Amino acid sequence: METKAYGSWSSPVDAALAAAHDGTPDWVGFVGGEPWWTEPRPAEGGRRTLVRGDTRESVLPAPWNVRSRVIEYGGHPWDGAVPVDGGGPLLVFVHFDDQRLYRYEPGGEPRPLTPPGPRWAEPRLLLDRGEVWCVLEESTGDGPSDVRRVPAAVPLDGSAADDRAAVRELTGERHRFVTGPRLSPDGRRAAWLAWDHPRMPWDGTELLVGEVGDDGLLHAVRTVAGGPREAVAQAEWAADGRLLYASDRDGWWNLYRDGAPLCPRAEEFAGPLWRLGSRWFAPLADGLIAVVHGRGPTALGVLDPETGEVADTAGPWGEFASTLAVHGTRVVAVGAGPRTAPEVVELDTASGRARVVGTPHHDPVDPAYYSEPQARTFTGPGGREVHAYVHPPRHPGHTAPEGELPPYVIWAHGGPTSRVPLVLDLAIAYFTSRGIGVAEVDYGGSTGYGREYRERLREQWGVVDVEDCAAVALALAKEGSADRARLAIRGGSAGGWTAAASLTGTGVYACGTIAYPVLDLVGWGAGETHDFESRYLESLIGPRAEVPERYAERSPSEQVDRLTAPFLLLQGLDDVICPPAQCERFLARLDGRAVPHAYLTFAGEGHGFRRAETLVRALEAELALYAQVFGLDVAGIPALELTG
Repeated sequence: METKAYGSWSSPVDAALAAAHDGTPDWVGFVGGEPWWTEPRPAEGGRRTLVRGDTRESVLPAPWNVRSRVIEYGGHPWDGAVPVDGGGPLLVFVHFDDQRLYRYEPGGEPRPLTPPGPRWAEPRLLLDRGEVWCVLEESTGDGPSDVRRVPAAVPLDGSAADDRAAVRELTGERHRFVTGPRLSPDGRRAAWLAWDHPRMPWDGTELLVGEVGDDGLLHAVRTVAGGPREAVAQAEWAADGRLLYASDRDGWWNLYRDGAPLCPRAEEFAGPLWRLGSRWFAPLADGLIAVVHGRGPTALGVLDPETGEVADTAGPWGEFASTLAVHGTRVVAVGAGPRTAPEVVELDTASGRARVVGTPHHDPVDPAYYSEPQARTFTGPGGREVHAYVHPPRHPGHTAPEGELPPYVIWAHGGPTSRVPLVLDLAIAYFTSRGIGVAEVDYGGSTGYGREYRERLREQWGVVDVEDCAAVALALAKEGSADRARLAIRGGSAGGWTAAASLTGTGVYACGTIAYPVLDLVGWGAGETHDFESRYLESLIGPRAEVPERYAERSPSEQVDRLTAPFLLLQGLDDVICPPAQCERFLARLDGRAVPHAYLTFAGEGHGFRRAETLVRALEAELALYAQVFGLDVAGIPALELTG
């Protein structure tokens, strides 16, 4: 065992290795009885490909990229079926580059089904109708909020590829946002979710049901659940025609069947609807329901709606994602754990046995280099609980000098209406195996702990999140786990906001890493971002007309005179959610002040980095920042020039 200072340990987990394992399998589905899913390809420009379960091979070569941009965060981008008259599978998918919907039969070439311009999400193949039902998103002007969305039907024969009029809109424009319609088993009704500005889907949605007319359109549409203060996150039809949905009407996202609770518990059976088509539950033909549920971490279970009992899946997976598919007694999901990267998991509900069917986990390095995470609950201001995962430094061949405390980086998650999953992340191991601790904070406003915890951030963004992250950082220092003089904060998107607000609003941190952030509320909330989040600030900050001063007071760009800590700023140049203008104004206001910083931009990257070369550069630059500020002896990474 070699004694060496924290942060200076040599590690086999380099940035290239972390980048190669970035991203997860997603959007699982069955084609016939065969599971399919999408997978990331960081080394191929960050595209997502479609993978066939029987062969575990990509069926679409580059540059095909199976990813939707509806509401910018996208949604379920594909569907497939096996025609009853035989032959191979028939698939439809959204191609990221042009956002058109394509028809594809393996062995052939993808053919467009829709014209250029509109975007599509949640395609559902209805072979008996010769159509694909999905969400249509269409621009109506030049501004980011000049957009309309409706449920629509696209003909499978390709007649709409050059003729927008061949697309049938299933309803009139009733709401600003909609999810894809779900047909009842008898084909006579359809259910979908809808909501309007200024609400976000976790604030309140409506569950709509319409009758399918002889003309193929949806008539007599009525609201059967939901409202301004009730968020229905998902709806599905049971095999017997009863309507299942997840609602937080009692403070937790629980399941209901035709309005009656099935398993009332103080835990979540759904989550925030950031992407259309997210699926936390799926009804099976025998009446049981596959569920992703939990309080904080999520398990995959099978709910008996008659007894309210849930039987959870055994295995190494402590977290399951919001993607499920069922076929017969089989359930396919994506699971991961503290020592297990995301895998495609199949559960046979008849036997209770689970097995990995895709992206099986293989340790790229000795697991002794992984930290042993700790689920902790800290005390924030006013005695409130703050949930976090603490990842202490760990290395099988190094120890620190006696009496030395490690540097720690506080990770603020994005959203902010989201949470941290407790899963193996080589980006965390990149730091912990070098002797730098990481603490991921589920600050007030995070999901997974009920509506009350989620709403702690209402009109308090930039306050509660900042206080809770600081409470965790200072508690770690006070208990002797972290070096008080070597604390850092990092985050991307809304986490970038929290990181920046922490650097300008507290004296807790010695430095910080800020990625594709919100920095200027006045500009971001006034036409600079996309439509989906354009009114988000009314709940996070307050109605602009009533509290205009708060928008300036909270913005880090208005508080640059209080900034003294060095920082790294990372930004994708194609980001339409948090555009580069946010960073540019922030830096312009910082001009002339002696605050060491670096600003790295990446062409071709949007909101969240996907390309291997970007991920490598960002991680190495972040480590280089900590090396300079904390005085670490780190070799083998490019130097980071700090100006200011």
